[in-house]
Amino acid sequence: MLNAKIGKVGKVLVCGMKNVGKTALIEQLVYGNINTETELHPTIEDIYVASVDTGRGGARETLRIYDTAGLQGEQAAQLPRHYLQFPDAFVLVYDPTDPRSLDMLADIKTDIDKHKEKKEVPVIVLANVRARSKKDTPPATPIPVESIMDRANNWCQRERIKHYTVNVMERPSLYEPFTMLCARLHPPQTKSTFPQLRQVMQNRQKSEV
Repeated sequence: MLNAKIGKVGKVLVCGMKNVGKTALIEQLVYGNINTETELHPTIEDIYVASVDTGRGGARETLRIYDTAGLQGEQAAQLPRHYLQFPDAFVLVYDPTDPRSLDMLADIKTDIDKHKEKKEVPVIVLANVRARSKKDTPPATPIPVESIMDRANNWCQRERIKHYTVNVMERPSLYEPFTMLCARLHPPQTKSTFPQLRQVMQNRQKSEV
């Protein structure tokens, strides 16, 4: 007979502007199958299940990761309402070569704060420094990546959220943010500091049987 305890599954929503690499990031984290030649189709909605290390002596927990369609144009503040209500945590992704993708995160974060109903909902921000595909057209003029990253760091400090720099082509760069997020969603269970009281309660329960 199986008696393994099934713990809580953390629900994590990944969102951001269109074409910032959200799907590639998740695929690389879960499967490790992304390279510069990989072609991915635009996402409508998809769900991944990942077993993630919590950083506590090899303990692993389960995350259900929801991939969403990229927002664009006037949709900046229009993340569907049901996306704002069910997640236990949010991962906001932007492209540090495109300042518009960072600006969009501020609108998304405002919506999250409006709908979190006073509960603690972890939010992290990922700057996806992607290796460009050979099919990508290079920008006509240099983009001030450093200034965009500085602005992102300042915004994250004001919002008190973690900011990570990752590269979707380098799978190990994805481990730290998701390990940290998993640890926050699955905190260690604290044992009672009063073992005598626990023993008394156990004896009382036995006597009542």
